[in-house]
Amino acid sequence: MIFIKLILAHLLGDFILQPNSWVADKENYKLKSKFLYLHVLIHTALSLIFLWDLKLWWVAALVGITHFIIDAAKLTFQNVKTKKRWFFIDQLLHVLVIAGVSLYFQEFSFEFLQNQEFLKLIMAALFLTTPASIFIRILLSSWTPAPDGPNTIQTESLSSAGKYIGILERLLVFTFIMVNHWEGVGFMVAAKSVFRFSDLAQAKQRKLTEYVLIGTLLSFGLAVLTGIIIK
Repeated sequence: MIFIKLILAHLLGDFILQPNSWVADKENYKLKSKFLYLHVLIHTALSLIFLWDLKLWWVAALVGITHFIIDAAKLTFQNVKTKKRWFFIDQLLHVLVIAGVSLYFQEFSFEFLQNQEFLKLIMAALFLTTPASIFIRILLSSWTPAPDGPNTIQTESLSSAGKYIGILERLLVFTFIMVNHWEGVGFMVAAKSVFRFSDLAQAKQRKLTEYVLIGTLLSFGLAVLTGIIIK
């Protein structure tokens, strides 16, 4: 399958066979970096090797040319603040090129979009991301504890960490239910309790403990209920 072969070539070329020193040199010198062109050459060669068919030389050349264009755009437009964003854009565009080649060879079809079971899974997964976070925030809005006080937990927190932790935990719970591994849900509850409620014990603030407990149960409950409905 061409898609798998090109993805393997991409993983090798973009991650395993690209030292950090090359990445740093490309970021410093951008289009003047010799490692940019060496990197693209390696990608092209790997694509041809994995395809193992000289008749498909044009596919390897297409992958190499598009890889250069995408990498050049990333190096030109990214800065310190947008570096992470450009990394994911870069990887997405590379995969889309490979997917486009696979579509040309009719390896994929869009019949899955007509599959009702697949659409239900996508709908449920989307609901458990930002929509579920908004539902939970609104439900808890009247119980939000005061942000300051003598017993408030004095620890640094990552920006929007709670939101993304909630999304990930709901998606994991939903996945466990879909594959009929309910014990995984218990593991998630136990892990969340160990890591989260140790901080709450230090805070010695009952209202905050109850607030976090209600939020956690709502988050898990929504994921479990969604999983049951879909099944």
